[in-house]
Amino acid sequence: MNNDSRTRIVTALVWCLTWGKKHNLSHNELSTLHQMRQALADERENESDRFHVVPDEMQHFVTLAQQLYDIDEDYKPKKLSELKDKYLDLWNEDTPIGLVYGGATKIKQYIFEAAKLPDIRGASALLDRINLVDLPAFFGDGQRSLSIEQWLDTNFPNLRQALIPELIIYSTGGSILAFCPAEFVDDLANAIEKRYTHETLTANSCAVGDTFKLLEFRFGLLQDKIEDTFWFDQYEKNQDNPIIKAYFDQSEVKDPFERFQNRKNFNELVGKLANQFTQRRNGNNLHKKERPSRCYPPIFETHPYLQRDESDRRSAIMRVEFPNNSFLSEPLARKRLVGEIAKRESSHAWYDNANLEWRPFDIWIPSWVNKFEEFLKKDNNQQLASRYYGEVDKKEVVEARSLREIASASTPSGFVAYIYADGNNMGGYIRQNIKTPQDYRLFSKDIFDATQESVYKALAEYLHPYQYTPDAKSSRTNKEPVWIHPFEIITIGGDDVLLVVPADKALEIAKTIGDEFEEYLWRTGRYSLDQTAPNLLAHRYTTGNVPPSKCLLSMSTGVLITAQDTPIYYADKLVSQLLKSAKRYAKELKKDHKYYGGTVDFLVMKAVTMISSNIKEFREQGLIKNKDGESKLKLYASPYTLYELGGLIETVKAFKKAEFPRSQLYQIRSLLERGKRTAILNYRYFQIRLANEKAKQELKDKFESAWCDALTNNGNIAPWLSDIASIRRNLLLLIFLEALPPEEFRTHYVVITLLKKYTYETIWRELVDLYPFITEEADNTDESLAEKLNVPEVTQ
Repeated sequence: MNNDSRTRIVTALVWCLTWGKKHNLSHNELSTLHQMRQALADERENESDRFHVVPDEMQHFVTLAQQLYDIDEDYKPKKLSELKDKYLDLWNEDTPIGLVYGGATKIKQYIFEAAKLPDIRGASALLDRINLVDLPAFFGDGQRSLSIEQWLDTNFPNLRQALIPELIIYSTGGSILAFCPAEFVDDLANAIEKRYTHETLTANSCAVGDTFKLLEFRFGLLQDKIEDTFWFDQYEKNQDNPIIKAYFDQSEVKDPFERFQNRKNFNELVGKLANQFTQRRNGNNLHKKERPSRCYPPIFETHPYLQRDESDRRSAIMRVEFPNNSFLSEPLARKRLVGEIAKRESSHAWYDNANLEWRPFDIWIPSWVNKFEEFLKKDNNQQLASRYYGEVDKKEVVEARSLREIASASTPSGFVAYIYADGNNMGGYIRQNIKTPQDYRLFSKDIFDATQESVYKALAEYLHPYQYTPDAKSSRTNKEPVWIHPFEIITIGGDDVLLVVPADKALEIAKTIGDEFEEYLWRTGRYSLDQTAPNLLAHRYTTGNVPPSKCLLSMSTGVLITAQDTPIYYADKLVSQLLKSAKRYAKELKKDHKYYGGTVDFLVMKAVTMISSNIKEFREQGLIKNKDGESKLKLYASPYTLYELGGLIETVKAFKKAEFPRSQLYQIRSLLERGKRTAILNYRYFQIRLANEKAKQELKDKFESAWCDALTNNGNIAPWLSDIASIRRNLLLLIFLEALPPEEFRTHYVVITLLKKYTYETIWRELVDLYPFITEEADNTDESLAEKLNVPEVTQ
């Protein structure tokens, strides 16, 4: 760990130890504390030189903090007596140190409460401002705001002087974890919750805190009397107890001592706070009378005879005439105002005329589009910037104001895509590898940076500014053509992403986000997999070089392509279901094939009435057939691995290049339900009639050989392909069959049994759905972004 991280952790621990249980310090005591901070932050090469500058009354605490930090990560005592003998000073130190965890909850419920993009943008920007600006400002970190300082001093006196930037462990992804002087734990937790309510009025939030001994930050939870702590000797005798097994057990770890030590570290403290967080979020009071109850969320009364706002949730307090008559409640007015500030509009007269007290103008409102522009300004991203802007003057490009504007940049126009991505394997990695506060800080930063950079690179790679001409339905008062960024980043929080893009570039963007996320983390050298062999059984697409899983962490993604007028709340529900489906598939592949890469599930919905229930039921009831008791037929193949998704895109391009008639594509799709043989026969008939022999060969290479190899011979079963799950279930049977002579193989009764129970699936429906949204001239998505930009490969 670098020296900066060491300094921050030592400073935080010494700061909390010095405060102890006091609620206030004198001016001289505070001055001495800040002198200690300066001494520890001094950039002297020799640490002992810095140590001697520390005030005498604090050298004892500095020694303890440094001693704790310097304990080797491999030191794992099997008996508590060993720990007492080796670190007696740490053992005897009982000054409590606070730890606070909190953040927003039910985020999407708050963001998607409104139906219009400006309100959604404003809700997201307001939460991002609290997460990334307000909460760090409590600790004096980042942007200084007089209004935040005044608010904190008014509501929680003495709290601000007890907080310093070094106390923050992480504050990204919509949550914060921080050290805190023991006496201020409840004050800080209350301040976090109150700030969300004060700024948003209706957003849900939760924060909890507790105090711990210094030694617990290295060896996990301990009893008040440390000798009474449940340790390895007791665990070894009782490890089969169901309760103890549930607490310590990790299926991937076989050694009992390793399982025990993987639990007994700083992660156990965070786990305790996470449990308290869940209980408080659910309305329990946790037996702390000094903290206000969270049983009753923020609520506004309504009346049957009062005009409601546009969300139909609260009574309206104002009527605004831009661009159409709008009735706004105060929570909705705040979203609308922050949305305007985020898209850099200068006039807010409508809000000024309302004479409301709340004013966000002195605090920076983050805009993801603005961050995207700043990303492209970096020296190492000039090629990306040139690719994105082309000949367009970057100063003329502004944010899109509606889904209609984003949809106009798609081919065909009128369609947008919602992309919802979330990290895989995060919980397991944290349990096994994140064991100290500095580990948490570094991990949080790595994930947040990887997520942001992967999104920005994907958008810059596949999108370009679009010249939009406002029509009569546009909210723009100026009807002159305007250059817009054809996307909307609703949120980037930690390892999850939600954005809206033109429909025709959605899958390329989703694939690139997943690929770049893994590539970024792999380049750090901290998340690399040992294995280098490709996971052949994890992919159904066999053309080209199958890439191996090389990163322990990845992303799963849901993509919904739909019409621009689809209600946003409905689209959010569907894309969330697609993400869950992709994550389930990733877990299956990891369990069965050690595949750690990303997965994508997508759906093209051209009509809102297409799905009346959830997507899983729609597929199981409408797209799985069993013709006359024979093989089960799945009329879809989603989800896909990232490698398969690239193959699917190339397959669509091959069909376009072969000029395969659209009418015949639809006809074969309608014949899928009639059985395997009928669909194969019709595909063969239309494929043979293609006039272009070169294109016909490419179709054979990119579709038939790539996806549809037969299981029992060298032919193919296009348009069908073998389901991986079926192969897995019948793997031993297949091995037996392959050992038989060909003549016996074909007649053996086992073959008949196998084929009747076998499942066939097809990419044909997805191929037809994607056909309008993928152009033949699109770039080869199998080529990595690093290769396209001539970025040198980073070696481990």
